[in-house]
Amino acid sequence: MASYYSGYLSCEEPHFLESCSLCRKHLGLNSDIFMYRGDKAFCSKECREEQIESDEAKERKWKKSSRSLRKNSAETKESVAGNTVRTGTLVVA
Repeated sequence: MASYYSGYLSCEEPHFLESCSLCRKHLGLNSDIFMYRGDKAFCSKECREEQIESDEAKERKWKKSSRSLRKNSAETKESVAGNTVRTGTLVVA
């Protein structure tokens, strides 16, 4: 059976409403679809919650590493013979 959404796409990738973004379970035409961030569809509240928790954990980790990076790259002031010298290194990933 051809996909309901296949007429809208010309590429090989399936439409985001065809399967759960987490477990890849097929989303039927008459089934509930749980959306997250506007472009991610899920088959259940549990799958959506798991994705939300994963994204929040990644965000916390990113913020923590970002703070650490800013701390390490911040300019430090050193006094050399009465003059203020600013030194610092910026690391970009």
